[in-house]
Amino acid sequence: MSRLTLAAAEEIIEAATQRARAVGKAVSVAVVDAGGFPIAIRRPDGARPLTPDIARAKAYTAAVMQRPGTMLKKWQESQPVFFAQLSQLPGAAMPIMAAEGSVTIKRDGEIIGGLGIAGGTADEDQTIADEVLASLGYELEFAAWGVAGGPAGPGKDA
Repeated sequence: MSRLTLAAAEEIIEAATQRARAVGKAVSVAVVDAGGFPIAIRRPDGARPLTPDIARAKAYTAAVMQRPGTMLKKWQESQPVFFAQLSQLPGAAMPIMAAEGSVTIKRDGEIIGGLGIAGGTADEDQTIADEVLASLGYELEFAAWGVAGGPAGPGKDA
């Protein structure tokens, strides 16, 4: 069983911070383990005060729901009451945020954590997350629930 180490989390955060800086953004970055527990969170100079909490909620969502936020959006839109209640469950540590910049960290077919990016536009947060994970060798494709056939990649319907 693989696990996400502090060194790996720091590598992801550094790469995301550098990528964001290259496009002129100050974004907060959070990395959590497969259970949604924080490993590392960074709020660089210039990032807005609430962005670390948003990044952590995005990372938590991607880890515990075991799918990127973009795959969860249609499900959330079709069942908003269900999604609102998820955040109220006694074991829920964070709100469930089906949003761009919420990406599941997967290696060798195993979900090992979640990445949350917050501070850019929705598209910027998502692009930074996808590019960083791909560049570090993590997998970005996930099978859609209850659908036979191939995996659904980033931006594909779930």
